[in-house]
Parts: sequence; C-alpha cells; structure tokens
Amino acid sequence: MIVKFVFEMGKLKKINTAVLLVGGAGLRMRPFTEDAPKCMVPINGKPLIHWTLSWLKSYGFSHIVFGVAYRKEVVINYLKDNSQGLKIDFSEHTVEGETGEGFRFAISRFVRDDDFLAMNGDEITSLNLERLEEAHLINKPVVTVAVAPMRSPFGIIELEGDDVVSFKEKPFIKNKYVSIGVYIFNQRILDFIPKNGSIEKTVFPLLAKNRTLKACRLKPEEVWLTINSVKDLSVAEKEFAALRRDQA
Repeated sequence: MIVKFVFEMGKLKKINTAVLLVGGAGLRMRPFTEDAPKCMVPINGKPLIHWTLSWLKSYGFSHIVFGVAYRKEVVINYLKDNSQGLKIDFSEHTVEGETGEGFRFAISRFVRDDDFLAMNGDEITSLNLERLEEAHLINKPVVTVAVAPMRSPFGIIELEGDDVVSFKEKPFIKNKYVSIGVYIFNQRILDFIPKNGSIEKTVFPLLAKNRTLKACRLKPEEVWLTINSVKDLSVAEKEFAALRRDQA
C-alpha cells in the first residue's frame, strides 16, 4: 500500500478542528460544579474553558465542537460571548451516554475533516500540538493518544525484611504511561464507538489489540494536569505559570 502525505508550504497538512467533551457532572468538584460543569471552574480568574480555547487558538485551530450535557446552558451562554473568534458548534448528549455517546454525536453531526483533535474538557496542558499532529499524520493510526509518565498518588516504599531501604514521595513510574485525555482521531473511529459507554473502556483496548492506537509521549518540559477534584484545582492554580506561559 502506498501511503500519501499531504504537505502545505513544506509542512504536514494542518488539523483545524477540535472536539471537546465538557458534559460531565463533576461530582468530585462540588461545590464548584453545583450549577456549572467542570470546564467553567475558574483558574487564575477565568474559566478553564477560556484557557483551553486560547491554547487551541494559539496552534491555529479554527473550528471547535463542544459536546455538552450537564448544565449545558451555562457553557453555551458563556461561549456565545467568549468564542475568541473561533467557529463553535454545540452537540448535545446525555450524561449517562458517557464519552461514547458524546464523541459519536459530536463527530457525526459536525466534523467533516479526516483527522481532528479530540479531548476531555477538564485537562490543562502545555503539550505541543504540532508535534502530536505530526506523529498522527505520519503514522496514520485510527487514534493517537498523548501520554505522560505515570505519577504515583502515594509514597513508594522498598523493603528488605522489615527495613525500609527506599522512600520516594509520589514518584514518576518511568516504565508506565497514562493517557492525558488529549487525542487525534481519524474518522474511522466512528466504526468503533459504541452508542453509549466509555471509549476508554471499549474502543481503545480494541484499537490497541489491532495495533491501530499510537502514542505520543509528552516531553519533560511539557506539563499536564487534570482537574478532577478541589485538590487538583489548587495544584493547577499554583502551577498555572508553567502551564500557560504564552497566554494572558
């Protein structure tokens, strides 16, 4: 099979569309999410969704599709006045349908590109999206997932008998990686996405088995945080300067 690459001014063809799921109820973020989804939680004085849009815009994305469910009117009303000049579409799904329904509806309704960014709306990262795009367009998998070394949430202890010979507080586990919730999808993913349920539990294991799931590792200088709890929010506030050096 001959693989053809599309070049534009000497570079790989640009991916312009991103799909963001921002429909989760965010139960672990209460009381911040009593009346709004997690993407509206304020960081450094502005909603998380603001910083995500700024990051995407800085890499030339022009079309953003939001998968909305829980308190969807809050997101829709905010983005009507704060689109940052981007073309924005809204795809409604149910909270119970999870990421499967959310991505399936958003892609089938609004995405016409062969390849596009997809991500959870509660991630914040300084990942270089041009590098992720290049890896995907060269390898041509169904999905490319951005991954980072796993960080233990606990102190790791090594024992010899009853003696503690090593204690490392929340170290990185160098030979284990975790998904950071940022992907590039090819349209072929629609052949695998279930009507509802989690794509992380259904689609990705199948793609891995078929060797059509590729990874792009974060570099040491690239930062990633997920906002799943009030504690995560506190950490994100403290590390904001490293996460968003290029934004104001």
